[in-house]
This record gives sequence, C-alpha cells and structure tokens, in this order.
Amino acid sequence: MLSKIVQDALNEQIRIEAESSQVYLAMACWAEIQPGIDNVTAFFYQHSDEEREHMLKLIHFVNERGGFATVPALPQPPLTFPSIKHAFQALLKHEIFVSESINNCVDIALQEKDYATHNFLQWYVAEQIEEEALARTMNDKLELIGDDKGGLYLFDKDILTISVGHEKK
Repeated sequence: MLSKIVQDALNEQIRIEAESSQVYLAMACWAEIQPGIDNVTAFFYQHSDEEREHMLKLIHFVNERGGFATVPALPQPPLTFPSIKHAFQALLKHEIFVSESINNCVDIALQEKDYATHNFLQWYVAEQIEEEALARTMNDKLELIGDDKGGLYLFDKDILTISVGHEKK
C-alpha cells in the first residue's frame, strides 16, 4: 500500500506527465500550420501520445498499489513559438523539469522505504535520460542549422529517424 506522501508525489507526477502531453500537443498544433515541417509535426504528436502513456502507466501503478490516482486540472500550455528553434529550446527546458520531478519522486520513495515504487520509477529515470539526450540532440542540430532553410528541410526529413534512433539506445 502506498503511503499518502508517495501517493501525493505520484499524483503530482501524473499531473506533470499530463501537462507534458499537452505541451507536446500544443507544439504539434503550432507546427502543423507552419509550412514544410510535417515530420516535426508528427514528432510532436507522437511525443504527446507517449507522454499520455507515461501518465496512464503511473495512474495504473497508483491504483494497483491501493492508492487513488487523480486526474489533474491542467494549465494552458504555450500555443505559439517564434521559431522551431524556440519550440525545441522549450522542449528541452520542460524535459529537464520532468527529470527533476522524477528524481524527487525517487527520493520520496526512498525516504518512505517504498522499494516497489522506487523500482517502478527506475523506468522513468531511464526514460528521462533518453528524453533529455534527444532534446539536446535536436537543439544541437538546430543550432548548427541556424537560419538555413535547406538545413531545416533536412532536419525535418531526419527528425523521425533521429528520434527512433534514441529510443533504441
């Protein structure tokens, strides 16, 4: 059975994962109306779905452990970005925030001597390492491209391949 402290921390993480899904969804909506970045759009939609799956995994865990998972109210995410580069900078900043939150949950699980939750959260720790690395790779590539439209074309062409490559590591 989950302690109230662990349950509260996991419910906060559920909120953060739901918020992450919304952030990526808003990025996808914005990207979809930008010309020529169909794969960037698909990347954001795909990641929105993945974040929702992460949220559901937490919900099931909390409920299976005798807790009560709650569906959170969510703030409006940013809806527009000055550029693709700005969107990916926001993505990296958000992933770092998510990693910090996961680490906080791990810390709480250890303080509470809840080793089952600690073990469960290790998947999220590994996932965040991948998510941050992917976001950094995307930002590095966009930094190299600068304002070159040909480079942006190639970035869009390669983004789904790059993201799949990170998932296989």
